[in-house]
Amino acid sequence: MATEKNIKTALISVFHKDGLEELLAELNKGGVKFLSTGGTQAFIESLGYECQTVESLTTYPSILGGRVKTLHPKVFGGILGRRDNEGDREQMQTYDIPEIDLVVVDLYPFEDTVASGAASQDIIEKIDIGGISLIRAAAKNFNDVVIVPSKAEYKLLVDILREKGAKTSLEERRMFACRAFGVSSHYDTAIHQWFAGEA
Repeated sequence: MATEKNIKTALISVFHKDGLEELLAELNKGGVKFLSTGGTQAFIESLGYECQTVESLTTYPSILGGRVKTLHPKVFGGILGRRDNEGDREQMQTYDIPEIDLVVVDLYPFEDTVASGAASQDIIEKIDIGGISLIRAAAKNFNDVVIVPSKAEYKLLVDILREKGAKTSLEERRMFACRAFGVSSHYDTAIHQWFAGEA
């Protein structure tokens, strides 16, 4: 089983766009196709890159005031599908689920919102659901998928792309997965502390 995997399709869903331009440029050089939602999609297209909308893949619009955008089997199937599992491959083909090889996420700024003294309802709206789910799914399937869980990791991937193009080793994907679970653990701890009245 090859440990080097090509990045062909990237799902990008970020709150902060700063630092993303350099990463997009390197991915574009490698021929990577972009898939995104809302503001991130508009940002990608503003730089002159083509970007497929998640809505066109799922056939569902962003609903519930943006609370549900990426939570769909065509998105999560594309991330969690095991490329070396015949049953997974057959189901992906049956349900027209594309392989997603890279997920780039920058979560809603929960801690910054708490620190700003915002009202409880505003804080609750900054509890990221889709983003944290994307991080966990991609990290779980690190055998096939690269997860960039925050803007702090953009440069790590940019350096890899510059060195060898749009592909990663198993060791690199595992490293990103480790960082991803660190991000999700910290995020959930901050939310728990707020609910517990400790923040």
